[in-house]
Amino acid sequence: MKKIAILLFVSVFTLSLNAQEKAAKVDGPVFEFEKETIDYGKIEKDSDGERTFVFTNVGNQPLVIDKVKGSCGCTVPTKPEKPIMPGEKGEIKVKYATNRVGGFSKTVTITSNAVGEPTKRIRIKGIVLKPESSSIVEKKKSLISN
Repeated sequence: MKKIAILLFVSVFTLSLNAQEKAAKVDGPVFEFEKETIDYGKIEKDSDGERTFVFTNVGNQPLVIDKVKGSCGCTVPTKPEKPIMPGEKGEIKVKYATNRVGGFSKTVTITSNAVGEPTKRIRIKGIVLKPESSSIVEKKKSLISN
C-alpha cells in the first residue's frame, strides 16, 4: 500500500512540474491584463467616460494589436500603435458615451498576434445616473454640511 501511495505521489509531482515548465516556455507574445473588467460604478450623465486597460506582454516576442472594436457605437476603444515588446506595459483606452442614462455592460474585442488568445475580450460596465437623482444627493449633502 505504501508503495502505491509513493508511486502516486511521485507521478502527480512529476506531472505538475511538467505542466509548469510548458506554461513558462510559451513561444510568442502573451497578454496579461491588470483588470479584464473595468467597473465605472455610478457616474453622472455627461461625465468623463474614458478609462484605461493596462496590460503587460509576458511573452518572449513583440505583441502587435491589429484591431480593437467596441460592441456598439457608444464604446470607442483606442489601440497602441507600436508593438509592445516583451516585458513592457501597454494601454487600451476606452471611451464610453455617458450621455445615455441607465446601466451598461459593453465589450471590447482585441485582435492581435497573442499566442493562445489572438482574439481577446475585455469589458466595461456601470450605471449612468439621471441628472436629477445626482442633484438630490448633492442638495442633501449641502444641507447636512450647513
